[in-house]
Amino acid sequence: MSKSARNKTAKNVLTQREVPWGGIAFFTVIGLVAVIAIGYAYLQTRPSSADDSIKGLVTKDGLGRGHVAGTVEYDTDPPMGGDHNPVWQNCDGHVYDAPLQNEHAVHALEHGAVWITYRPGLAADQLASLKSKVSGTDYTLLSPYPSEDSPVTLTAWGKQLKLQNASDPRVDEFLRAFVKGPQTPEPGAACSGGKDTP
Repeated sequence: MSKSARNKTAKNVLTQREVPWGGIAFFTVIGLVAVIAIGYAYLQTRPSSADDSIKGLVTKDGLGRGHVAGTVEYDTDPPMGGDHNPVWQNCDGHVYDAPLQNEHAVHALEHGAVWITYRPGLAADQLASLKSKVSGTDYTLLSPYPSEDSPVTLTAWGKQLKLQNASDPRVDEFLRAFVKGPQTPEPGAACSGGKDTP
């Protein structure tokens, strides 16, 4: 074997380079974390797809969130959000047999609850269906609402759906979309330890 052939096969430790796998792995992980964070932020700012898919859904933006004493004049009935009492209405699957004070129920909405209200005189089977749904679902509450203009109304923070019948499939759609949904100002804040009576 010639001297030049031996030189070609011999490795020169001064010019030999190794692939920097540690650096590549580090920057790959950082890149993935950045992509996930940006994707998550984008999804949080997008309007909920439920806004498009739930027929009859009403949305209200720009609702105040201040804590106030006394009564508040709301521009929807039941209210969809706004200033409210510092004490929330317990909403851990609570069924109330008497009307609630709006100001406490609105605070529960701020925490991610869905408030289902019904006009007194709702058929017994429909009321039983609503009670069953609420009793089995955290962050929900049910109460009569005498001035309601529809038999059943579902309300979350800034979202409302009025229905003619408790067996409407949109009840489940609304609950899936808005119980601690993306519209919630304080998702997961306490739903117990507040006001337990109407």
